[in-house]
Amino acid sequence: MAGVKQETANGPEDPSGEFLRSFGRQIKLFRERAGLTQAQLADQLGYGEAQIASIEQGRRIPRPEMIDKADEVLEAGGVLLAMKKEVARARYPAFFRGAARIEEEAVEFHAYATHVVPGLLQTEEYARAVFTMWRPRRDAAGIEQQVAARMARQAIFGREPAPTLSFVLEEAILHRQLGGSYVRRGQLEQLLLVGQNPDVEIQVMPTDLTDNAGVDGPFTLMTPKGGEQVAYLESQGHGRLLTDRETVRGVALRYGIIRAQAMPPQESLLYIEKLLGEA
Repeated sequence: MAGVKQETANGPEDPSGEFLRSFGRQIKLFRERAGLTQAQLADQLGYGEAQIASIEQGRRIPRPEMIDKADEVLEAGGVLLAMKKEVARARYPAFFRGAARIEEEAVEFHAYATHVVPGLLQTEEYARAVFTMWRPRRDAAGIEQQVAARMARQAIFGREPAPTLSFVLEEAILHRQLGGSYVRRGQLEQLLLVGQNPDVEIQVMPTDLTDNAGVDGPFTLMTPKGGEQVAYLESQGHGRLLTDRETVRGVALRYGIIRAQAMPPQESLLYIEKLLGEA
């Protein structure tokens, strides 16, 4: 279909495994050039020897701060730093990486959510609860990798110049006890906190509306710097980037109607505050 790009979680074309192995080989070459054993490098970086071995074999994704320190300790001259963004993206599921690249430079970001709080608004505890509920279940290491990747995405709120962000959440999301009452309370507090950001608007779509333009499901709209707006759809472990101008225009039109139907931002925050008081 013209204007639609698709990546799947299980696609054989996923290059992240080979990229991580290549990055690991770079680490090993610089380590050997420096005359260090894996144990000695691990000691200087504050890692375990087994962790260094896993990174060199491409089986473990290093954290950004580890790459910073390794580039310095190994005198890599910025070679490792140059790969840091791609290493970070390898934490994301294959189907999301294309959207992640756009999100990182978006000057506008708009999301309509129907089942869970959008990832950019999630607390760490809420994100962990959501990933733990996925079926088939993931191992603990995989869950923590996904949580770390999701939290890293929230750097978008600290970017300069700040992007324009808006979110419309179906009211039912706010009532779900995902992870338990403690997690829900923390998530409501997070929504109120982020909602105070002048560059962010959060709206609630009432459940009792007789007309809802969002019946087709959730979506995200993003505008990269210097580029045209795109739409992103995600469901059941698959993601699609829509780039066809007319298709995206239709999604944007739908989002405008959804925002008009939802509670205004200030009223939405007051409603979330009310729910928090009852939690």
